[in-house]
Amino acid sequence: MTTTTNQNTSIACGIFHSVAIMSDKTTRCWGDNDWNQCNSVHRYFSFTNAIQTIVNWFRSFVLFFDQHEDKYLTDAIQVDCGLFHSIALLSDGTVKCWGNNLWNQCDPVHLTFTNVVQVACGSRHSVALLSNGTVRCWGDNIRNQCDPLCRTFTDVIQVDCGHSHSVALLSNGTIKCWGNNNINQCDPLHSTFTNVIQIACGHSHSVVLLSDGTVRCWGNNDRNQCDPLHRTFTNVVQVACGECHSVALLADGTVRVWGDNLFNQCDPTHRAITNVQLPCNHALFLW
Repeated sequence: MTTTTNQNTSIACGIFHSVAIMSDKTTRCWGDNDWNQCNSVHRYFSFTNAIQTIVNWFRSFVLFFDQHEDKYLTDAIQVDCGLFHSIALLSDGTVKCWGNNLWNQCDPVHLTFTNVVQVACGSRHSVALLSNGTVRCWGDNIRNQCDPLCRTFTDVIQVDCGHSHSVALLSNGTIKCWGNNNINQCDPLHSTFTNVIQIACGHSHSVVLLSDGTVRCWGNNDRNQCDPLHRTFTNVVQVACGECHSVALLADGTVRVWGDNLFNQCDPTHRAITNVQLPCNHALFLW
């Protein structure tokens, strides 16, 4: 029997796969691997040893790497997952991506970044926040989720992504949204907020935590993920989203959940949970 004392320090989820950073800053992946989103690729990221397929178009589907060395990706400090791809931020400010590359969401453009402080994934696009407060996006741009507009933002302190939209929180408490707005997930309503302290995105809805401990939601509400119920919550200290549901952590360590409950993701048993601690790294991404 082998026993490990490593504890997860960051966890993220795609639709069918999960990624965790251990206390030694190595990564572990499990779940569906149809697109190599859980391949041992995450263990070895030397592009000098990359297997570049002769057929160039094949590379547009999946990035494959030489797996001859069983070496976990090290020095990871944050991870996030898209629909079928994963991204890791390393302690030196660089970024690694693996999995489905059909939309260039794992495009080597990300290898040019050396001053990244946060990463986020949409279904088929990726976003990086740089140390100078600017944003870079790559991947699917069919809904303008990688619109060059994002490069004009300054003083950004947090980014998050939905299925095909992105949100940035600025240091002055305002936010910027870009990308798909077919269900008002980028509704101009967001421009009225001036005291936002955290952002979160579901598939097609957005949630913000305000400095007074209250919550606001907008976008798709077909599963009550933007139910006005959330406006009754006070003393909220963190928010997170799944595909069609939302979660709020209260100052007393209890949790409130609203939205889609098809698989009991909003089961009333969550009200019995107490003493939830911050930071509560949420695993957002469900398509």
